[in-house]
Amino acid sequence: MEWKIKNGYVLTPHQVIKEGMVVVEGNKIIDVGKTSELDSKYPRYEVIDATNKIVMPGLINTHTHIAMSVFRGYADDMELMDWLNKRIWPIEAHLNGDDIYAGSLLSILEMIKSGTTTFNDMYFFMDRVAQAVTESGIRAVLCSGMIELKDRARAEETLKIALDFALKYNGAADGRIRTMLGPHALYSCSPDFIKEVRDVSIEKNIPIHIHLAEDKNEPQNIDNMYNVGLVKKNMGPIEYANELGLFDAKVIGAHCIWLKDNEIKILAEKGVGVAHNPVSNMKLAAGVAPVPKMLEAGVNVGIGTDGPASNNALDMIRDMKITALLHKVSNLNPTVAPATEVVKMATVYGARALFDDSIGELAVGKKADIILIDLKKPHLTPIHDVISLLVYSASGSDVSHVMVDGKLIMENRKVLTLDEEKVMELAVKQTYSLFERAGVL
Repeated sequence: MEWKIKNGYVLTPHQVIKEGMVVVEGNKIIDVGKTSELDSKYPRYEVIDATNKIVMPGLINTHTHIAMSVFRGYADDMELMDWLNKRIWPIEAHLNGDDIYAGSLLSILEMIKSGTTTFNDMYFFMDRVAQAVTESGIRAVLCSGMIELKDRARAEETLKIALDFALKYNGAADGRIRTMLGPHALYSCSPDFIKEVRDVSIEKNIPIHIHLAEDKNEPQNIDNMYNVGLVKKNMGPIEYANELGLFDAKVIGAHCIWLKDNEIKILAEKGVGVAHNPVSNMKLAAGVAPVPKMLEAGVNVGIGTDGPASNNALDMIRDMKITALLHKVSNLNPTVAPATEVVKMATVYGARALFDDSIGELAVGKKADIILIDLKKPHLTPIHDVISLLVYSASGSDVSHVMVDGKLIMENRKVLTLDEEKVMELAVKQTYSLFERAGVL
């Protein structure tokens, strides 16, 4: 398909082009500029009129567990380890592939409607997540989560599942799916298993997605499981991971809250991507990640929603605002995390954190993952600065059009690839089935 998206406020890597145009051929952007200069060059292209709309790269959710939408509202107002041990892990033991598929479709529907075009997911039954991605038209980075807990048989089984999935599905859905390996965390995977996953990652050139430095007590939790002496040595999780050689592979670390300055330096030097999850971190009172310091050090920091069980929503536009506000108040500095930088975190920095230079920008040669945001709303009037409006005033419900890989998957708020009512009905039905199996209902 050939498209020209014209007359909008086009957000390029370096400027906002008023009355701008983005031209798409196939799945790539082939031209960007002023409508007045480009329109006549492409006379037969299909037109999307972006008058009074922002035209920008699709949002990139760098860390989530989308199938956990079936747990939305089930485990709120709890501490992290209690949340995991008492509520989440017990019911996860009853999950099946149908639950995962239904929860994934529901979350993908929510993400499309709020402007996310790529998400990075770690969970179970990932072939069913891949099925939902394929049907919906969204882009995803997927990995099968591995929780080993010193169980050798479990280690072999989960690594085999994760590797088989990664090799089978990398490049699936017409290239919209990429894969990683997903050791859950340093407290749920032994040192030997982390090294084993690292070696497979390097050998097969498959990046790693892992939770890092999420909890203040993580060094103690690691010691309790594996007796490695982190507390005695005053060693943080990033130092420990580096000592294990984890960062010799390509790694994106979710959370990275409790960091010492030298650990930030390690992340930068090793090229580790970071997924910042402000809402779930605040809700679980896990802490405030030193994002301004990481960005200043050159770490690629993207924004993640985390799963719908710990965030309760997947609206990246809302989470952009929360990112900006959180770091302003925690640093007592209103100039920290400016809107322009936060938008980059949700787009180009997120792409870099996922080791993908083909998305995240409206530039010639990039993939045509594009969203339009309707500014003709009371809460988006008047227009002084469109980037400020986007971060501080907009919400996911203002997204009007979504294009992924050059294909329009939402037009004027109507999702073209999924039946919204059927998706929601299926999610409710499957949630009740899960909770009955788990003995909760």
